[in-house]
Amino acid sequence: MSDSRISVGLAQIAPVWLNRDATIDKVVSWIEKAAGEGCSLVVFGEALLPGYPFWVERTDGARFESEIQKSLFAHYVSQGIVIENGDLDRICKAARAHKISVYLGIMERAADRGGHSLYCSMVYVDAEGVIGSAHRKLMPTHEERLVWAIGDGHGLRTHKLGPFTAGGLNCWENWLPLARASLYAQGEDLHVAIWPGNVRNTEEITRFIARESRSYVLSVGGLMRKSDIGLELPHSDLLTDTADDLMADGGSCVAAPNGEWLLEPQAGDESLYIVELDHKRVLEEHHSLDVAGHYARPDVTRLVVNRKRQTTAEFSDD
Repeated sequence: MSDSRISVGLAQIAPVWLNRDATIDKVVSWIEKAAGEGCSLVVFGEALLPGYPFWVERTDGARFESEIQKSLFAHYVSQGIVIENGDLDRICKAARAHKISVYLGIMERAADRGGHSLYCSMVYVDAEGVIGSAHRKLMPTHEERLVWAIGDGHGLRTHKLGPFTAGGLNCWENWLPLARASLYAQGEDLHVAIWPGNVRNTEEITRFIARESRSYVLSVGGLMRKSDIGLELPHSDLLTDTADDLMADGGSCVAAPNGEWLLEPQAGDESLYIVELDHKRVLEEHHSLDVAGHYARPDVTRLVVNRKRQTTAEFSDD
């Protein structure tokens, strides 16, 4: 493979829903699979580890002090990822062993915010197994706000990946112009958008971001089927009775820097989709439009980004 090209893998899979350890097992196996196919990067969907909260809109999730919602939330938090405790160590070891980078959506149980709330985080692990960033979703979307906390700008960062500069956002925050602009300003030319999984979410915005940024855009979604609801889960009968047969159909796709499809949205199947990217196309398309470079007017409009990790207390023991 030439120095201007890399292969990337889009792992469109279902989690072992709301089971952290079993989902980690599955993620590791797909990392190994992508590496075996020669991928430099493999991407998984939003909140895949341990799963998206599909129950909220189906079980009267906004009812205050509901015992059902409390017990489901408690289980969800118990399956969250505490990065500081090494919960991602096996994934980091797999990335290092197979020399592959990983973008993965997790439910982060944030130790620096008390440890009892969940943040929808997008984690980047490099090919040395080092966590480069954990971006907490800036604003949960609609019913997500009933179970997820609001993130911050700390993870709005990019990472070198061969000839590319990669960055990414969670789901609907890809619609935030300023969040996208913060990544463009850091040289992003490979944009990763992760989703819980639906073609309706990816079929338009993927090509739009590619044309705006003149970058490759990978959209990766997960799957969720009624059959993925385990009988051991709290209120499993209610979860099954209120579920659709298919709640997330994937929608993974790839657009080139001119907006053309390299991989049209894929629905319904659990699969690893592999696409080769050539950085030369990024340079060609920036000839006519570079929103952070020759087509920008920083003397007229500029973006200020606060990347400080937000916390509720600062302690001084002096």
